[in-house]
Amino acid sequence: MAVVIDTLNNDPRKQAGEGADRAAVRHPEKAHRPDQAIARKPDWIRVKAPGSPQYNATRAIVKEHKLVTVCEEAGCPNIGECWEKKHATFMIMGDTCTRACAFCNVKTGLPNALDAHEPDNVADSVAKLGLSHVVITSVDRDDLDDGGAEHFARTIRAIRARSPGTTVEILTPDFLRKPGALEVVVEARPDVFNHNLETVPSKYLTVRPGARYFHSIRLLQRVKELDPTIFTKSGIMVGLGEERNEVLQLMDDLRSADVDFLTIGQYLQPTRKHHRVVSFVTPDEFKSYETIAMAKGFLLVSATPLTRSSHHAGEDFARLQAARNARLSDARP
Repeated sequence: MAVVIDTLNNDPRKQAGEGADRAAVRHPEKAHRPDQAIARKPDWIRVKAPGSPQYNATRAIVKEHKLVTVCEEAGCPNIGECWEKKHATFMIMGDTCTRACAFCNVKTGLPNALDAHEPDNVADSVAKLGLSHVVITSVDRDDLDDGGAEHFARTIRAIRARSPGTTVEILTPDFLRKPGALEVVVEARPDVFNHNLETVPSKYLTVRPGARYFHSIRLLQRVKELDPTIFTKSGIMVGLGEERNEVLQLMDDLRSADVDFLTIGQYLQPTRKHHRVVSFVTPDEFKSYETIAMAKGFLLVSATPLTRSSHHAGEDFARLQAARNARLSDARP
C-alpha cells in the first residue's frame, strides 16, 4: 500500500533534524555524505503556500485511492497552484526508487511488489477529478524484468477506458537494459511521451550516476520511430554547475532525436545531503534559453525558474497541438 504524505501538517519525513536525519530516513545511501549548505533562494523564486479548499479536495481524492503523487514525493514547489486547479501528477509503482540520483527527493530502497489494482485506482481518480489531461510518472524499477513497462501500459489503457476524452502524458524512466520495454509502452499510445535528461552529460557521474545520457537520447528518438504521432518531451534542471554551451549542445542532441518539447527549470536542493545549488539562474537567462531553443526548432519550450516537467501540462498540450498544426500548414505547398 502506498503512503500519501501530508506535506502541510504531519509530514513523517520530517524527523528530529531537517537535514541529515531526514535524509537518512529517505536516502540511506546519502547518509555518509558531508552536509551541503542550502543556499537562500532569490526573490524570483517564491510560491504561494498550499492550503486552499480546492487543494484539500484534490488531496482527499488522492488519499481516498491510496495513490502516490510526485508532487508530494519530490517536494514540487508548484503543488499549491496545481492542486488548486485539480491537476496532479500520479506516481505509479510505489514510492521507492531503485536509483539514487543526487538531486531527487524520492525515497531510495527496495520497492514493494506492484499493486495490481493501481491502474484502475488511478483511472478512477482521473475520472473523479474530471481531468482533461493527466500526467503519469513512476519511480525507477530496475528490479522488474520490464522496468514496469506493462504497468504503464495497463494504466494508460485503464484511463482510456474510464475517461475516453482525457489525453495522457507519461514521464518514464529510461528502461535501461530492459529490451522490448519501450515498445510495450508506445503500443499503448500515450499522447505525450516524456523522458527527462535532467542535466548535461558532463554532470551524469555526480548527478545521475545510474543513467546513460545517450541511451536517454536514443530512447526519445526510438519513440518517434515507433509512432511519429506521439509528442516527445524532455526536461533539464540548471544550476548544477553546467556551462551554457553544454545546455545549447543538449538542445541540439534533443533536436537530432526529433524531440518536440523542452522544459528547463531551476534545480532546488531538497536536503543538505543532496547536490548543492551551484547557481541560481536569472529569469533573463531562462528567457534567453527559451529563445534559442525555439530557434533550434522545438515546437514548444518552457524555461522559467519554477518550470517543472508537469507544470501547466494540460495547457502545454493544447499549445503543442496548435504548434504542430501550424507547422504542418506552413509546410503545405
